[in-house]
Order: sequence, then structure tokens, then C-alpha cells
Amino acid sequence: MAVTTSKLIEWKQQKRAIVTLTAWDYPIARLLDRAGIDIILVGDSLAMTALGYPTTLPITLEAMIHHAAAVSRGVKQALVVCDLPFLSYQESVSQAINSAGRMLKEAGVQGVKLEGGYPAMIETISRLTEIGIPVMGHIGLTPQSVHRLGYRQQGKTPSDAQRLIEEALALEKAGVFALVLEHIPANLAATITDKLTIPTIGIGAGEDCDGQVLVTADILGLTEKAPPFAKVYANLSETITKAVVEFAKDVRGNE
Repeated sequence: MAVTTSKLIEWKQQKRAIVTLTAWDYPIARLLDRAGIDIILVGDSLAMTALGYPTTLPITLEAMIHHAAAVSRGVKQALVVCDLPFLSYQESVSQAINSAGRMLKEAGVQGVKLEGGYPAMIETISRLTEIGIPVMGHIGLTPQSVHRLGYRQQGKTPSDAQRLIEEALALEKAGVFALVLEHIPANLAATITDKLTIPTIGIGAGEDCDGQVLVTADILGLTEKAPPFAKVYANLSETITKAVVEFAKDVRGNE
């Protein structure tokens, strides 16, 4: 049976861990789905892992739709969620509705992810969920704010921790079906998880979240340097390089 947003909330109640990974094309999505991943996130991290940009900021809505459509074609069971990229939803509620609507209609995803829990974003998310667009929230380290936040851990001071708790509660009230907690102290993530009825998905936020997400390219050894919280389960860079070298030797063998 295909994963739904209501199923995720049911799993939180059952304390059944939710497994999430990123995908950027059809072959990776098909493999993740066959492996039983619950949520496949078309993250704007693909700007860096698949397209070679230094940050997530340059990728466009059209590019995200293109990649998300390919991912959707490879998935039969998992819930597919796609990031709305930088400046495709922050200008106005109407812009966010248009971008999210295009993502659902043109890419075939089942939900969108937006970063931030500040008042204007709460208003935007409330409107999206009101008209039936499933939204996943994202607080803590938000990569689209890299020039303001850097890649530092967030929520370390009492005031920042309280702000994130309040943002999480406001996002739940606005109707998000799940909340990504990125690079915040584990005890803070545990507190937020305990206060919410929706599932939390952690990345560098400790083990007490309702689920975990990592960038697939990191765990497969396809990036130059994975973040410290990302376990590398395979070294595909070495495997692929070795295979290509062997192929080249075979081709050049008759020279």
C-alpha cells in the first residue's frame, strides 16, 4: 500500500520510525522505492549533488519540477515530497500557491516542503494546506538561508531553542503533515518531537525524532565530503571510477 500523509501520523503514534532519503532522477528513485523507503524527498540539495552548484540557491522552480517528475515516474509506494526552491514561494501567498500547484500538477508529487517558521511563512503554509496542498515544514538549519545562518548548528541558546519550539507548534497548527528538524541539539529535537502530534524527521538532530533523512549522495559516497552526521554506507565514487578504468583498459587493449 502506498504511503500517505495520514499513514505517517499513524506511524508516529505507533512509534514506527519513518525512513526518508533524497532522490534526483528516475534510477535512484526506483531503487529507493524498491528498498522500501517511506518518504522520497526531491531536495533542492540536488543543486549541489547533481548539478554542481556551491549552494542550493541557484536552482529554479522549472529545474525542480523537471527532476521531481523523473523521480515520480520511478516511485510506486513511497510518498514523494519536493522542495520548493529559493524565491519560488517567499514573495507572496499567491506565488507559493502557483509554485506548489505546478509541482503537484506537472511533477506528480504528493507534497511540497517549505523552509522556515516565521509569521509570514505560517500564513503561506496555512493557505496552502487550506486549499488541499500537503506541506512538510523545515526548521533549524535552513539551507536557503545559508548566507544568514551559515551551516552552524541552530537552537543552541535558550532563546533560540524557545523560538524553534514556538515555530514548530505554529507550523503544526498551520497544517504541516511532518516537520524536518535540521542540525539542532538532540535534546531540543526530542522536546519538539514530544510536543507535536505530527512526525518529526531529523537530520543531524539526534535519535529521538520520529524519523531520519539523509542526502542519498552522501550515504553512497558520491559527494566530496559528507557532513559529520551522515554515515557513509558505500563508496560508489570508488566503485564507479574502478569500473570506468576497467572499461577504458578493455577499449584500449588493442592499441
